[in-house]
Amino acid sequence: MVRRTKEDAEETRHQLLEAAQRVFAEKGVSRTSLQDIAQAAGVTRGAIYWHFKNKVELFNAMMDSAVLPMEQAMQQIGHDAGQDPLVELEHAMLWTMHSIESDARTRAIFEVATLKVEYVDELLAVKERHVKCSVDGKRQIQRSLEDAAARRAVMLAVPAAVAAHGLHALMVGLIHTWVLDPSAFKLVAVSRTAIHTYLAGLGLKF
Repeated sequence: MVRRTKEDAEETRHQLLEAAQRVFAEKGVSRTSLQDIAQAAGVTRGAIYWHFKNKVELFNAMMDSAVLPMEQAMQQIGHDAGQDPLVELEHAMLWTMHSIESDARTRAIFEVATLKVEYVDELLAVKERHVKCSVDGKRQIQRSLEDAAARRAVMLAVPAAVAAHGLHALMVGLIHTWVLDPSAFKLVAVSRTAIHTYLAGLGLKF
């Protein structure tokens, strides 16, 4: 009975996350109420509060379901001294692009995150999360670039911090542009070429 209850709770949580993604995409995050999400999920509003204390926590949980695996991939860079940090960095970035391009649910969540969020009122807390993810990502990119330069005994064309900002912006820009019109280009293929070109300009070659 306890196991069944736990499974039921997990199923309800999953339904809420799926419903939130759909309603956020239709109405925008700021215009969506918890009641809207409860109705779409076929549960009571009280069921939402059992799992999430507010809309921000629900939104972040939805994001985590798609973004956490990508963040974990970035965090694994540098753990194996035998691996080329540049190859690891490229792999992590392209894996992110592949996930967005090939998985419909991940793509839908990124569409909400890039096109359907207004940083107003309670959603200012969502902005804080996005800023933290951005800072963490750029910090890891900078470490990878520094390690790759040291491994190749080359000096980067610009300071590593500046290079990390640029590469991060390149990734974000490609994702945003592709989400606007997925038919415009192949995300992984274009990203691979753009990343290689950018790294070569820094003086880093595979």
